[in-house]
Order: sequence, then structure tokens, then C-alpha cells
Amino acid sequence: MLCRDLKPHNLLMDKKTMMLKIADLGLARAFTLPIKKYTHEILTLWYRAPEVLLGDTHYSVAVDIWSVGCIFGKKISALSCLKRLVTHASIFMIDRLLGTPNEEVWPGVSNLVNWHEYPQWSPQSLSTAVPTLDKDGLDLLEQMLKYDPAKRISAKNAMEHPYFDDVVKEGL
Repeated sequence: MLCRDLKPHNLLMDKKTMMLKIADLGLARAFTLPIKKYTHEILTLWYRAPEVLLGDTHYSVAVDIWSVGCIFGKKISALSCLKRLVTHASIFMIDRLLGTPNEEVWPGVSNLVNWHEYPQWSPQSLSTAVPTLDKDGLDLLEQMLKYDPAKRISAKNAMEHPYFDDVVKEGL
């Protein structure tokens, strides 16, 4: 399933079981291959993946991974640069932290409908945005916030990431 509107307000935690549940699936769609054409007028702006910001209409569940990365980073470091990125989501804010995307890091980016020449920024270390996050957490966050959707970590691989080694995963 492609949720398309993951944000903190749509995540519910059962305090008794510590299970996380997703609420408000009004924008959700069944995900099929080949990838269908979807509207890019989805997702709360602050958690919108760069491919959607740039007008891509053929996107996948990678947009949800981007949203999870934004939520994760924001919750880890409430006063961080990443919070400012999420609060003022735009391709410019993302570029200032992750560097300006180009064909080398994201093949095909210049063909997206809303692409134009952007100011050129070099990538910053995510550790400056979330200084309280350990090495495994930074690695997971970096894999969730890859520009190229094809290179973003999958949900399955994210759950198997070393960052979650001490989490009980029964029933997953």
C-alpha cells in the first residue's frame, strides 16, 4: 500500500502494546507494478518527497520512506536543522542539507516537470542536523533520505537495519 500522507498526526501508538498504527488512509492507494500515474498534489508539504515536489507522477512507496525519514529525524532532534527542513519543506531547504541533486546522484532528475537549475549546494553531514543520533541511526536516516527513490531503503530493509537490533520484532 502507498500511504501518501504519513505525518506525526497520522501515527497512533498503543501504549499498552507499544504497537504503532497508521490512521487516515484517505490518500492511500494500492501499489501495483507497473507503477501507475498518481497526482503529485498529495502528502502534507512538510513530509513530501523530492520527486513529488519536483512534479513526478509515477512514484512508489519510496515517498512513504522519505516521509518516515523526515518524521524520524524530526522526532530525534526537535530543535535541529532537520526540523527546519521539515517545517519549511521545499526543494531549497532539502538541497541546503542534502546538497543539490544532479544526474549523478539521481539519474533522470533533470527530466522532472518542475526541475530547473537550482542554486548549487554541497551536502552537509546529517550529524549536524541530528547531533544526538548514533552512527546506526544516522546511517538509517541517510538511507531513508536518498534523493533517488530507487536507492532509498525499503521498509523491510529498514526494519532489519542495525539501528533496530535491540527492538523486539515479534509478529512483524
